[in-house]
Amino acid sequence: MTQFAQVGVITVSDRASRGEYEDRGGPAILDYLSEVLTSPWRPVSRIVADERSLVEATLIELCDNHRCCLVITTGGTGPAVRDITPEATEAVCDKMMPGFGEAMRAVSLTKVPTAILSRQTAGIRGGSLIVNLPGQPRAIRECLDAVFPAIPYCIDLLEGPYLTTDEAKIVAFRPKK
Repeated sequence: MTQFAQVGVITVSDRASRGEYEDRGGPAILDYLSEVLTSPWRPVSRIVADERSLVEATLIELCDNHRCCLVITTGGTGPAVRDITPEATEAVCDKMMPGFGEAMRAVSLTKVPTAILSRQTAGIRGGSLIVNLPGQPRAIRECLDAVFPAIPYCIDLLEGPYLTTDEAKIVAFRPKK
């Protein structure tokens, strides 16, 4: 029997959670993962309002109950009052992985000067890597391109499933043995 990696995708948006706005971030993440991952995986998707307790509970659900090796969020990373995704992520993580946010901001700054306002980050909860992305589909792709080469090896270090990528799209870095 083939073992599927569970991958969580959370859209954090008041309007999308109420059905007033079409979620474009979550589908952009799923499209990206479908393009780059060659190992079997299964998405577990959620759309939640910009409420810290709700985001925290959803992160815990996907990491602890669904055992997602990777959880990617979109939205809630800006400076606006309701943007609380990084705080919710930090609250549920055992370790923070600041290099992810640094790499994403560095690549985004080559495109737009306002990338410095983005607060995306990443962290570890148990055996799960959580990565916060901005909400715009173009920025999602740019940010994932910047950090995805390190994600499969990070999952290896967390003793998660062995993720493989289409090397024509993304080359996953793993140290030579």
